[in-house]
Amino acid sequence: MGALATVFGAASAQEALVPFKVEGDAIQQSLTGQPGDPAEGRRIVISRQSGLCLLCHSGPFPDERFQGTLAPSLAGAGARWTAGQLRLRLVDGRRLNPDTIMPSYYVLDGAVRVAPSFAAKTILNAAQIEDVVAFLSTLRD
Repeated sequence: MGALATVFGAASAQEALVPFKVEGDAIQQSLTGQPGDPAEGRRIVISRQSGLCLLCHSGPFPDERFQGTLAPSLAGAGARWTAGQLRLRLVDGRRLNPDTIMPSYYVLDGAVRVAPSFAAKTILNAAQIEDVVAFLSTLRD
């Protein structure tokens, strides 16, 4: 989570972490056992309060100003990566690149300089992760 947790806002009512299995470069199984809601995932991605994805990423969001240039465009994300690969990148991208600047949205370990009100909380909960995966999977162009 790191210092960015104060920017992102941790998941409100913290639930126990859902166990997940990393297989190669992916988490194949849904964290909730069901698909997410792509419309809700889009809301999280463009939100300046919850996901804050557009701080670093750009994408096919013509009405959103000030999109980032630090990370790959989200355009075509669903064509470049499987749902399982997207899920691992969101849950804990450090497993793929230990030097990534992308926050780990669904882990509790490895956080530094976290405000006490955000300690022991994930940035997004399991359902929100699945919503974002569902939305990003729709971005095929």
